[in-house]
Formats: sequence, C-alpha cells, structure tokens
Amino acid sequence: MNKLRLFGIINMTAVVVLELLPYGAVCIFMPDPSLKMRETYSYFNPVPFGYANFGPLITALLSCVLLVMWIYGAVFESEIYHFRGLAVITAMALFASLSPLFIDGLRYYSIVGAFISLLLLCALVLSIIGVRFFSK
Repeated sequence: MNKLRLFGIINMTAVVVLELLPYGAVCIFMPDPSLKMRETYSYFNPVPFGYANFGPLITALLSCVLLVMWIYGAVFESEIYHFRGLAVITAMALFASLSPLFIDGLRYYSIVGAFISLLLLCALVLSIIGVRFFSK
C-alpha cells in the first residue's frame, strides 16, 4: 500500500468520524416568530433530512462509500479507473456538503461541517493526484 492510499483512508476515516459527531448538521426551529432555536445533529441523523436539509445525509452516505472505495483500492491495488471514480464521487460529496451553505447561508453551516468539506476537498485533490500518478 502506498502513502497516497494510506493518507486517503486516514482522511476519509476522519470525515466519517466528524460526521458521526452531533455537531455537523444544523436546523433552526422557530416555535414563535420571536424565538429561534439552533440545534445541531449528526450527519447520519434523519431529522435534518426531514426538514429539507438534504445535504448532510447525502454527504454521510457518499463518505461511507468513499471510505470503502479507498480501502478496496488499497487492498486490491487498483489502477487509474478507481481513482477516476473516487474523484467523481468525492466531488458529489463535496457539493452535497456545501449545499446547506448555498441554499440557506452561514446560519445553517457549522464549524464541523466546514472541516468535513475541507477534508472532502483534500480527498478530491488526493484522487486527482492518483489519476495523474497512475496514468503515466
């Protein structure tokens, strides 16, 4: 197993661990017009999905797929096609992780969500490096 694949596995493991924490997905409830309650949830929690905040759960599911793909690539030493698939799915997960920011603004985005997006960006760069490295 080379260092690129090992770093990809560590990176995606960190993403999944951060998604398990109950601080990533944000919902704002307004029981009356003068009171706003901001609550945070795990990316795997279906409550934000039920309130039309679709990005966190989609990101969490795609991140699990990515972690399995990085482990599969390390075990079976797959080639360039594996890294191309990783790049596409990572880009989809990154877009889904940023979707609350695009739709509702900063109040629906958390620091943990920002770290998750940053790590997914790092995974995207790693997969693009993998495409360049294995295509030669």
